[in-house]
Parts: sequence; structure tokens; C-alpha cells
Amino acid sequence: MYGISAIRNNHVGAGMEHKPIKELALEWLRLDRDPSTTDEIFRLLQKEENAELERRLRNRIAFGTAGLRGPMKAGFSCMNSLTVIQASQGLAAYLLDSSDDKQRVKHRGVVIGRDARHNSEKFAKLAAAAFVAKGIRVWWLELPVHTPLVSFGLRHLGAVAGVMITASHNPPQDNGYKVYWSNGCQIIPPHDTGIAAAIERNLEPVTWDTSIVDNGHLLIEGTLGRVGDHYLNAVKKAARPEGIRVPPFDPDFKFIYTPLHGVGKRVMDLCMDKLGLASHMIIVEAQAQPDPDFPTVKFPNPEEKGALDLAIQTADEADKSLILASDPDADRLAVAERASGKWHIYTGNQLGILLASYLIESYAGNTPREKLAMLASTVSSRMLQALAAKEGFYFKETLTGFKWLGNVARDLAKDGYEVLYAFEEALGYMIPEVVHDKDSIAAAAVFLSAVSHWLNRNLTPYTKLQQLYEELGFFEDANTYLISPDPSTTTSVFAAIRALGDPYPATIGSRKITRWRDLTVGYDSAGKDNVPDLPVDKNSQMITCELEGGARFTVRGSGTEPKIKLYIECVDKNRETAKAGADEILEDLLREWFKPDENGLVLA
Repeated sequence: MYGISAIRNNHVGAGMEHKPIKELALEWLRLDRDPSTTDEIFRLLQKEENAELERRLRNRIAFGTAGLRGPMKAGFSCMNSLTVIQASQGLAAYLLDSSDDKQRVKHRGVVIGRDARHNSEKFAKLAAAAFVAKGIRVWWLELPVHTPLVSFGLRHLGAVAGVMITASHNPPQDNGYKVYWSNGCQIIPPHDTGIAAAIERNLEPVTWDTSIVDNGHLLIEGTLGRVGDHYLNAVKKAARPEGIRVPPFDPDFKFIYTPLHGVGKRVMDLCMDKLGLASHMIIVEAQAQPDPDFPTVKFPNPEEKGALDLAIQTADEADKSLILASDPDADRLAVAERASGKWHIYTGNQLGILLASYLIESYAGNTPREKLAMLASTVSSRMLQALAAKEGFYFKETLTGFKWLGNVARDLAKDGYEVLYAFEEALGYMIPEVVHDKDSIAAAAVFLSAVSHWLNRNLTPYTKLQQLYEELGFFEDANTYLISPDPSTTTSVFAAIRALGDPYPATIGSRKITRWRDLTVGYDSAGKDNVPDLPVDKNSQMITCELEGGARFTVRGSGTEPKIKLYIECVDKNRETAKAGADEILEDLLREWFKPDENGLVLA
């Protein structure tokens, strides 16, 4: 019915909204040069599977939260060779157009790294070829690396941007394209929309030739060795700062580490060797090597139930009580500890406050306390704010995501603050001395220094946490999410919530709402002239409420998944009372606001 060679000689114009689906399929076949994805669309076209073609071709994959992420399939809406080339060409054009000195942009170059997922190497090489085609130098990380190395590398090399091919902890069928700006942080507005617009203007592939990476090119420089050593030195300095004595572990002390089939083992080995801790680490061998199919876990996300089962089994067999785990691209850190005969898997908030407490307790610099700063996102525990009030350092709240934590930290540094740390409840921990992004390796190094510090004082991480609860209050959560059938349902649910009061509902259950902050419509009952203290985004749903008695919750629509996420926290001098309060608020939210049965929402 169709011949591919004929199709490629027939240019189909731009604009996707109103074109017949067969015309979009022909456009794909004209542009694509990857046989695997060409064949996918060709077969669908021949079989006239128009519904699937609509899903694959009608909308382009959105350039949003730090870049692209999605399933690896043929089509404009998915991750594949063509969409990676188009993203790279758009980013290259935006970098050049944003500068008055294009030669300087070309000389400073772009750092490119990738994880060990299916197609990551191919996508990274296609990206490199696209930048070289624009005359931009590529700093090439030759082996699969952990994501923070791109952030570190571009700052160390003075590059204008960084690209990491990764889907982090997503399922095996996904991949992604993560973009960092010259400050080492994930991109934020207006760069994200500017790059998206530049992609739309640069859809015609200029080159598919990846041989320049393998065969050598003057604009491509292998740089893993050059960057890696400096990274390890930065981690060591953060974990063993000058003026601080970290007591050695007992020779019998061992901890378990698993990279969950990701890229973490290689850099963790190097880091532990640098810190003199290699003999204390036991690897979960069945999960040690990169495997893009993640065969031993249902989901390669250390937050998911069961992800640490094999590590716990390994620890039990070795009779050890501490587990560390990285997600597949090794930017998130999970920790579990056997305490009182049972395994306690730390939440992101719990590990977050443990790291914060150690960093402030062990600080030996000259900066006055009031000019030290730590950050947490709006969906994370307020326990860090309570620690700041007790210890006298500055606390700053940001929007969700390390693109905000990293950029706000840099802004604080410009204002004269020394930023020690930032965290988010989704197992993300930032040590700014190393990178302005979450980093499991740097966090693990600091955490192990903290463990040795606590053990020297007859404390374990778990007993230290209980000590912090006694000092600051018990902060208990009831975090969960609802699966939404489609974005329009999410929008209508939030619209119905806003209609419950004017200008906002007065209560949730039996509790009075003392502050209402809506970052979608731009209203904050506690703000000057009711203007929010955080950026407003009319395209995303987010409401935060503070309640009498110290409770607080945030509800938001996910930017990457079909979910409505609920973050609920109560604080009390009694753990059971705090937990009961958080659970009660969850029940009230489900009954009064979200009404799962009525709205077709599924509770996780």
C-alpha cells in the first residue's frame, strides 16, 4: 500500500492538530530513520489501526519537568530516536539563540551522559551528533553514569548545559531526556518553554550519524576520567569536612548496599574506596550489575513496597542491620534499619531530618547560624522548619522538585547564605557542596559519616530519630495518591474543591483551615494582598492548607503521572495522636473533597 522510499520524498507540512491521522503517519515515516520505529508505524498504517496511530502521533511528547520522559515506542508522543534528535536540535538552537556570543556557547559545550536503560546509549549518541551538527562541543561521558555526575560535570567543565538520558526509577519500557542549565540545576521557566518552542522550529533531522562518537570527532571529548575524580573528591570533602573528625567504624561493622540493577555500584565502590569504607560494604549480588529489565523487582523504585526485599534477605543472612539502596540512576537514596528486631524502612522525611540534624550539629565553618540555610519542598515534612527554629538557621520552602530546590539554593547563595542542604520527601537529598540536585552517592557518604558519629555516642540512626521526635515533636504523615482517569477529571475535581467556599472552604472535617494557598489560581490567605510566596502555575493543580493544631496538607496533580497526590502531616507531642490526626484528615479529604467513587478515582 505504501512504499517508505516514496514517502520520504513527499514532504508533509507542519501542524498536527487538524491533519488526518494517515497524513501524520506519512510525516513520521518521512522523518524517521530508525528501522525499529519506522516498522512500528508502517505496520500500524498498513493494518489501518487508526486508534493506536492517534495515541502515538496526534500529540508531541511534552517537553516539561526538566525535559522528556515516556514509553519507548514509535510516534511523536513517545521516547524514540526521532524525538531525541528533535529535542537535541531544539536545545542546541535555544542555547545559541539565547547568547550574544555563539562561539563561546559552542566552545563551552554540552555534557552528555546516560544510564544503562534500553536505548540509552543510542539516544545519547544521537543527541551528541545533533549538537556537533550545530558546531557545539560535546563533553562525552563514556560509560553509563549516575545522573548527578552530569550536573557536577557541567559545572566543573564550565559547560552551557547538560543532558542525561535516563528515566530514573520508571518501569523498564520508559526512558527520558533530562536537561541541566549552566548553573548545574535542572531547567526552570522560562527555559523550559523556550526550549519547547525551539524544538517545534527544529523538527527536521539534520543528522543520524552516530559514528562520530565511536570513530572520534574534534568536537567530542571523552571526559569521564577528568570529571569522575573531581566528583569523588567533592563527595569526600562533604562527608569528611575539614575540622571534623569522623570516628572510624568498628571493623565488624558492615552495611548492605543495592543499586537495584542500576548504575550505582561502580560509583559507590569508588566512593567507599575513597572514604576507606570499602571493607564495610556488602553488595546485593543479584542486583549488582546494570540490567534494564530490572528482573528482581516489580518496580525499580526504592519507594515501592517490596523493592528492598532482596536487600533485607541479604542483611538477614549476613546478620547486619543497615541497608542503603539507590534507584536505577542513583540520584535517590533509601535506607532501612533493623531496630528492636524489626526492619524499619525510613521515609524520605525521616532520612531527610536525620541528615539535616547531623549537618547542623557537625558544622564547623565560620558562617553565623542565621546565615546558614536548609531547604525543603512544600510537600515535605515541616520537621526541618522546626529544627531551623530550634537551631537558629534559615529555612526556605520551595515548589516540588529539585529544579526548584537547586535554583532557589543558588539564589540564596547569591544573597549571602551558606546553603548546607536540601531535601524532598521522595527520597531526594541535595548536598550543595557536591551538586545542586539530588544525589544518592553524596547523601550516602554523608549519612555513613553521621552513622559513625552516632554510634560513637551509643546512638543508632533509629534511636537518633526518636531523640529528634522527642525534641521537635512527632511529625506523622498519611501520604498517598489517587489514580485519575484523565487530566480533565483532575481539573474538574479541583474546580469542585474551590467551589466549596468563597474565597475558600472554611473547614476540612472538624478542623478549621487557618491558611489557604492555591498556586493554580494565585491566592494565599496569609500573603500580602493575598499573593502567594511561591510561583504560580495555572497549568498545574496545587493547594496547600494549614489547619488549627499544627496540621498541614498539600494536594496536587502530578506533572508526569495520571495521579492526584496527597501529602498530609500532623504534629503532636504524642506519636499515636499525630498519626491518628493525619489519618483522620485523609479520611476527611476523601469524603469531602475527592469522592473517589463519584469521580472515578482509584485510591492507591
